[in-house]
Amino acid sequence: MKRQALVVFLAVILTGGLLAQTWQKTDRGAKASAGSVDIEIRFYNPSTVRIVKSPQGRPVDKKSLSVIAAPQKTAFSIGQTGDELVLESERVLVSLNLKNGQIAFSTPAGEPLLKDKAAGAVFTDFNDAGVKTFSVSQSFVLDKDEAIYGLGIQQQGKMVQRSLKLRMVQGNTDDYIPFFLSVKGYGLFWDNYSPTVFEDSPEGTSFRSDVGECIDYYFLYGSDADGVIAHMRGLTGQVPMFPLWTYGYFQSKERYKSQDETVDVVKKYRELGVPLDGIIQDWQYWGNNYLWNAMEFLNTEFYNPQKMVDDVHGLHAHMLISIWNSFGPHTKQYNELEKIGALMDFVTWPASGSQKWPPNMDYPSGVRVYDPYNPDARDIYWKYLNNGIFSLGMDGWWIDSSEPDHLQFRPSDFDNKTALGSFRKVRNAFPLMTVGGVYDHQRAATSEKRVFILTRSAFAGQQRYGANTWTGDVVASWDALRNQISGGLNFSLCGIPYWNSDIGGFFLWNFPKKLDDPDYRELYARWMQFGAFCPMMRSHGTDAPREIYQFGQQGDPIYDAIDKAINLRYRLLPYIYSVSWDVTHNQSTMTRALVMDFPDDMKALDINDEYMFGKSLLVYPVTRPMYSKVRMSGDDTTRVADFSRIQKEEVYLPAGTDWIDFWTGEKQAGGQVIQKETPIDIMPLFVRAGSILLIGPVVQYAEEKKWNPLEIRIYPGADGEIVLYEDENDNYNYEKGLYSTIAFRWDDEKQSVTIGDRKGSFAGMLTERMFHIVRVSAGKGTGIDWVEKVDKIVTYKGKQVVVQL
Repeated sequence: MKRQALVVFLAVILTGGLLAQTWQKTDRGAKASAGSVDIEIRFYNPSTVRIVKSPQGRPVDKKSLSVIAAPQKTAFSIGQTGDELVLESERVLVSLNLKNGQIAFSTPAGEPLLKDKAAGAVFTDFNDAGVKTFSVSQSFVLDKDEAIYGLGIQQQGKMVQRSLKLRMVQGNTDDYIPFFLSVKGYGLFWDNYSPTVFEDSPEGTSFRSDVGECIDYYFLYGSDADGVIAHMRGLTGQVPMFPLWTYGYFQSKERYKSQDETVDVVKKYRELGVPLDGIIQDWQYWGNNYLWNAMEFLNTEFYNPQKMVDDVHGLHAHMLISIWNSFGPHTKQYNELEKIGALMDFVTWPASGSQKWPPNMDYPSGVRVYDPYNPDARDIYWKYLNNGIFSLGMDGWWIDSSEPDHLQFRPSDFDNKTALGSFRKVRNAFPLMTVGGVYDHQRAATSEKRVFILTRSAFAGQQRYGANTWTGDVVASWDALRNQISGGLNFSLCGIPYWNSDIGGFFLWNFPKKLDDPDYRELYARWMQFGAFCPMMRSHGTDAPREIYQFGQQGDPIYDAIDKAINLRYRLLPYIYSVSWDVTHNQSTMTRALVMDFPDDMKALDINDEYMFGKSLLVYPVTRPMYSKVRMSGDDTTRVADFSRIQKEEVYLPAGTDWIDFWTGEKQAGGQVIQKETPIDIMPLFVRAGSILLIGPVVQYAEEKKWNPLEIRIYPGADGEIVLYEDENDNYNYEKGLYSTIAFRWDDEKQSVTIGDRKGSFAGMLTERMFHIVRVSAGKGTGIDWVEKVDKIVTYKGKQVVVQL
């Protein structure tokens, strides 16, 4: 209060008396008027500020679909100096120019962070399906060379999101989130759900939305990327744990046409000894298109769905099934939803009632998208999903077309009415609402099975709903593989940590010979290696099957490369599951753009083809062909595989640390580009010096064996630590504290590792176990093989142990 009084006193002295006050303090910030605009500044916590601007005198009553946090009581000072109103919390200083309405954000020390443009708030009258409202826009001023990230998933291959223009409407392969994160340690969330244009040019950076009763954005200061993401999740929801089995390998295709085919795929993997945890049943198990998404097995090829699910479970695997956000006219859901006015009227997939290609529009399907903004519609959706499928013991959901598919678009389609107004007004939040409906209902039904949803679209806040978003039906190519990296990393930088892609690409249009094309076979192997270091490892596509046995047999280079990638994934499960706990418990991120860990390395900021997996592993997917060659024979050309000569890839190692080659144990200094040999079964993979990797046993499925013994690989060169997390694997008892953690700390100077006291407990926990300690060096403790010559074997009973190496 003394600081506030001093600011006001100084304002009086500087201006020669009391100013006409055009603002008032509130319990969370201030309200003011500048020109013809009313402005509210509200602290949600010391690091997060909400800004609401509206035409003067027009009241605002807006409930966010993304933000679920309530403003916390936050200490702040406030005062006016000249035309500037200044609010200061412990972490952020906000200044408002009371003449032109410009808002600037800085640190309390005066370091500039972001400012919006003077008179940059624009309100344009707009008639939204008969409702008088506005189109809204706001421009911001960024530093010339300031790197920003986020905005969802796009397929253009850009890491830094500058010098571009995006029309943000959810699509099949583009997921839009109006949020960006700056290398300066702040983030900005534009809280609007209508079609929006984001544009960055030398003239400024702006959001422009079709519909909005107000301009509504949040400024979040976190000092670094992890801090910003933590605040974004604090606003929009925390990340629940996925089951352990979801970090195993999933096999899928478009589509398995009978329950016998589906079960036989799992059987074949078990016969081959290739690990597998998930099988996915795609569409048409319900029958014809007029029964679209009936959520019943009406197709005669699925003659006993309970047996199918039981057979999969009997093979120690899990099953996901395709569900959609639209219904055919002969379904029970359609009839109920139509009665309450919860079906929209625009063309969606499938457009034709005939299953032949191309679609025969003499027989329209009549399929209509439902209104997930309507809570009664969400109840109807779950009722049939629960009775028809979940009751069989189904393990998870593949919510397809969650953007949703919108064919033959007409502007008037946006005039469709939803429970929250026009479809235009809430368009981009569709995936958030439909995914959230399934999550909330399953959580209400049981706590014994964790929710796991694979889905094709996302919006801000969706991380709270147990969803993993895939990047859509991409067309297979080497460029497409590369573009998944930057797309997924920017998605993670929006605060949503879980994503994946169709391993191998969905469509094979560029490969008319399909699996007979050596170039595609090489691409598939490289995509599989990349998939091993994504939050979900899932093979899927159309045009050709993708099961490992389609690529030959043991001893064939491509088959062996696929097998090696899958087995590496399973050896790393203890590390991956512990990283997932770090995501849930500490607001961390699994796939980490280099800006997250190396913000001071200017060379790393715009790299779009490598990333950290957890905080220990540097991943460099191979995204160019090396082993398929063109052979000339007269006028004919053919592609052949040629593995006779090992190729190399250039890899940048970020500065500020040393790196150890995962495959060889060789140490390299950071801040340089190196040449790495990349035979078809090796993807460049480096471990940050000081890291500790948790390496599990060889298994056929995630829960086949306890992690005993557990291999503890130490990568010397710096101090480091990791926390081993364990729980009951597939229920919500961890929310009640039923889990355990064990901290491992490496002291590089003393060459010792301290295994801390075990904290917590849960049913089935190992009370006594073996740790195999391995200090990695050149040629020792490398690759995926179990290390025979360990440095120390430790019998651990839950109490601290110090191991000298």
